Amino acid sequence: MSKLTLGSYPQLLGFEQLERLLERSAKSGNEGYPPYNIEQTSDHSYRITLAVAGFAEEDLSITVEDRQLVIRGRQSDDSQGRVFLHRGIASRQFQRMFVLADGVEVGEAIMENGLLHVDLTRARPETVVQTINIRKG
Repeated sequence: MSKLTLGSYPQLLGFEQLERLLERSAKSGNEGYPPYNIEQTSDHSYRITLAVAGFAEEDLSITVEDRQLVIRGRQSDDSQGRVFLHRGIASRQFQRMFVLADGVEVGEAIMENGLLHVDLTRARPETVVQTINIRKG
């Protein structure tokens, strides 16, 4: 069985990066922690909301690495000297990655009631009409 690539379609010139983005997003993992929402807040803006109860602002980091929004959480283990009769609240770390399209910029991040909101905006592309001159060979 052969793998179909965008390069096998001659009318799709320059879309090789799209194929790499699709592969990268497929490899980003499908773990369910922490749960998140993605909402469109206007025609050109989005908001990602992660449920990060138990994490403080200093436990979280938000970076953009090679057109990927990476949100990491790491809680410090403060259970030394404490005796738990039942421990149902796990302190674990996480990493969530979101592939960003060209022109999408990360705005501000807001922590509110155990939810981390990250705002994104997409720049409006300008319509460009270009005339190509034909010269005699």
